[in-house]
Amino acid sequence: MATTLTSVVVGAKAKHTATVFWFHGLGDSGAGPSIPITLNQGMRMPGWFDLTGLDRSSLSNEDEKGILSSLTAVNGLIRQEVDNGIPSDRIIVGGFSQGCVLSLLTGLTSEYKFGGVIGCSGWLALAEKFPSMASEANKKTPILMCHGDSDPVVQYSYGKESASVLENLGYNIKFNTYRGLVHSASPQELQDIASFLKEHLPPVSA
Repeated sequence: MATTLTSVVVGAKAKHTATVFWFHGLGDSGAGPSIPITLNQGMRMPGWFDLTGLDRSSLSNEDEKGILSSLTAVNGLIRQEVDNGIPSDRIIVGGFSQGCVLSLLTGLTSEYKFGGVIGCSGWLALAEKFPSMASEANKKTPILMCHGDSDPVVQYSYGKESASVLENLGYNIKFNTYRGLVHSASPQELQDIASFLKEHLPPVSA
């Protein structure tokens, strides 16, 4: 796994006062690295870590090395953004599917205090080790998790259980269910994400 990443950057339309990091799902791309994916017969494709399958037993057999390598890489990008003058509490991290895994772990283990964390159609990885990895910085940071209840790829129950784990650990989490939604996004979900961003990254005076 490469420790440096490239990314697709959508520039600010006005003064740059906040940043949203969005981590793609398996097979999508922010022009980042491709890695061999066991689930895909070992073929290389854009991904944050290897997957042997998407059933419960496969997800418990985690590619910890790959996950932690990606975590290090994205933390490097976040550090660059902070060094360039964006306050960490004006940064939101989010992602879809594998990217949700990364956004949750990034947001909840970082020493930076973020403005919010978004996770769509994914799950909390390294769940057993997570409590010892978690930092205090984002213990009260708002978290939005979204999941379609007809998702045939990442089961809805995985997302809901992950949200319950985080809630039981005292995190400030909201879990949105989208009726009939498969492993995708819906207009309502996108609107909910937009509202979350507006609420937690309000405009700043010049």
